[in-house]
Amino acid sequence: MMRVSRLIVLAATLLGIGACTPPLETFEISAPPLGRPAPGATRAQLLIPEPTAIKTIDSERIVVKPTPYSVEYLADSQWSDRLPRMVQLRLLQAFENTGQVGAVGVPGQGLAIDYQIILEIRRFEVDVVNERQAVIEISVKALDDRNGTVRRTQIFTGRAPVAGSGNSAFVAAIDRAFDQVSSEIVAWTLALV
Repeated sequence: MMRVSRLIVLAATLLGIGACTPPLETFEISAPPLGRPAPGATRAQLLIPEPTAIKTIDSERIVVKPTPYSVEYLADSQWSDRLPRMVQLRLLQAFENTGQVGAVGVPGQGLAIDYQIILEIRRFEVDVVNERQAVIEISVKALDDRNGTVRRTQIFTGRAPVAGSGNSAFVAAIDRAFDQVSSEIVAWTLALV
């Protein structure tokens, strides 16, 4: 009986310690604006599989690079979902919001696919080595789904300075850099297909 009482006290203490941990600030990449102009319209149907990324990026953690060879994470903060999933869905919205594509979807939605937009997230971080700036680098392959050939490959890079201090300033810079990259990816794809 005494042992059971000690276990109950220990469990209650551990739960109490966990309850004192402050919640993490949770951030998202903003949705692209509606009606973003692009160079052309297409009836093609596009599939956007989930992007690939190394483990430091493939998480809910927000990457900060204090040196070229080390990785840290923005303190007391997180993304609202795994970063590759969030990039996939925001890019899907960017295509939809142009109103210039036949259809766009993710695997499992049953589209008759013409092209796959294959993404590899290479950098998605705040670089604090020389300047405080968000840096995003995404490699994109346009794959013709009918014959399996890659039409073209391009690497897109966006940069935005961090204005201000605190986690919100870091995330706002990342958001601006992603907006630049996603706009370029959409325009490049629509001109290609």
